Amino acid sequence: MQTSLTYNSIAALFGVMAVAAFIPSASTVAVSARSAAYGFAHGVFATIGIVLGDIVFIMLVIYGLSVLALWMGSHFVFIKYLGGAYLIWLGIMLWRSPSRTEGVDGSSESSLLTSFLTGLFITLGDQKAILFYFGFLPAFIDLSAITIFDTGVIILVAIIAICVPKLSYAFMADRASMLLKTSKAIKALNIVAGSVMIGVGILLIVFSK
Repeated sequence: MQTSLTYNSIAALFGVMAVAAFIPSASTVAVSARSAAYGFAHGVFATIGIVLGDIVFIMLVIYGLSVLALWMGSHFVFIKYLGGAYLIWLGIMLWRSPSRTEGVDGSSESSLLTSFLTGLFITLGDQKAILFYFGFLPAFIDLSAITIFDTGVIILVAIIAICVPKLSYAFMADRASMLLKTSKAIKALNIVAGSVMIGVGILLIVFSK
């Protein structure tokens, strides 16, 4: 397969993406909160949503989809408002959720689709994410010579680099929640997780421009 990527550039891409994914952020908090409140599977689906959002940004950068990029630029604030409102609603639902022990092992009423959308909205609503890709991808890759194979490699690198850190957070949050099996502890966990989701939603809305 013809490729413009080198082992050094692939390693550099992986390193930068992995470090960025490990740094505590809104997406990290969302994955941890969903996993702690509803179980590891919800953390997994939140991570899938995050990865999909990142892939959208990567494709925008690689193929110079100027029309879509321009549309996202002019409508970006609406995406952030929608994402923020959605996260606030999820937080309120967590506040109001009953303090049942089922919530700790992931058998609560919250759907996996909700967790997926949480991750997706947080990523698409994060203007820093697209600026991150527009800023660093051209530094490692010759976009004028990129091939379809290169694109596949980059997406694979992104999936691994993002999933490993986020799923690590999800696993740790899920294990920690398993120690809290009393109804009072679960209620407190739901309040904390809900407050985090509401806080992230408010930040997305407040800092929308």
